[in-house]
Amino acid sequence: MYAYTKVTRSPLGLNSYRCVWTTTGVEVDIAEVHATALDATGVIVAGVGESQWALPTPCDDWDVRTLVNHIVTGNEWAAELAGGKSIEEVGDRLDGDVLGDDALVAYNESARRAAAAFRAPGALVAPCAVSYGPVPGEVYAGHRLLDTLLHGWDVAKATNQPTNLDPSLVKAALAVLIPQADLLAGSGAFGTSTDPGEDADPQVRLLALTGRRD
Repeated sequence: MYAYTKVTRSPLGLNSYRCVWTTTGVEVDIAEVHATALDATGVIVAGVGESQWALPTPCDDWDVRTLVNHIVTGNEWAAELAGGKSIEEVGDRLDGDVLGDDALVAYNESARRAAAAFRAPGALVAPCAVSYGPVPGEVYAGHRLLDTLLHGWDVAKATNQPTNLDPSLVKAALAVLIPQADLLAGSGAFGTSTDPGEDADPQVRLLALTGRRD
């Protein structure tokens, strides 16, 4: 499904890894793409108006605040698990509302910690003790990329913001998703998926594969 390539003279440092998804032939520097997706979704969270937090979203039963809380919680879990903690060590610390009085501050802080965790030396090859794992950090980072990018789109859709995603992020997300599409769909992570075909616009295809429509 994937293979690691160590980058010996990378501007990201000597311990940077890229991953090649062998079924798509796409090389993804997953830690950096994940960080870029965090930044992109941060712009969308910053665009949520004061009166929009209770609006419904494309995610059933989740309003905007609940969805942003889910994203932030996911970021905080990523920071902990990619940092070497176990689920048992984290315990119930991240249960419930983690946004507090300022959702944007909570998002930005969680994004900073999550990005740093996957950028840390060796993090992409170290095992992460996720509920469906352990899996290499690189695999978990790919899943976090999907979650962050797609839920950012959900928030944008719910709050009438532009929903056009960065094409480079869409390309990376498809590279992560396609080899695992059946597995991820079966996990209940997405709605009912359709595949409009390889010739479809990449964003349209990404959304369709994850049960969304633009």
